[in-house]
Amino acid sequence: GIPQNHKKAAELYAKAAGQGFADSQNNLGIMYDRGRGVPQDYKKAFELYAKAAEQGNADAQCNLGIMYLNGHGVRRDDVQAYKWFMTSAAQGLESARENRDILIKYMTPAQITEGQRLSHEAMERMKHK
Repeated sequence: GIPQNHKKAAELYAKAAGQGFADSQNNLGIMYDRGRGVPQDYKKAFELYAKAAEQGNADAQCNLGIMYLNGHGVRRDDVQAYKWFMTSAAQGLESARENRDILIKYMTPAQITEGQRLSHEAMERMKHK
């Protein structure tokens, strides 16, 4: 069975996530991503990461990039992955920068340009929230 403490944590995160708290959305996303305290559900994890990422949560942005990279809960998309790694890296998240630097080796110049454009757009949106 699922350890009680994971179950309890998932319930608490779900409450706060429902109120729009980005940290809780990201944490609950991780639980769905890994199947801790809740059944594993990539689609749900993706949705939660996306909500938190749009609010400017750097960890969620990196996690969202990984979902796009692996095609978990969403169609695989290197440009979207790059966009979110870049947006997260701009906030100083080291793992996002590393992921971006690995991914860039497999992308065309056109894809990179598009990823950068989308990242700038996302950052502009977050500034005005």
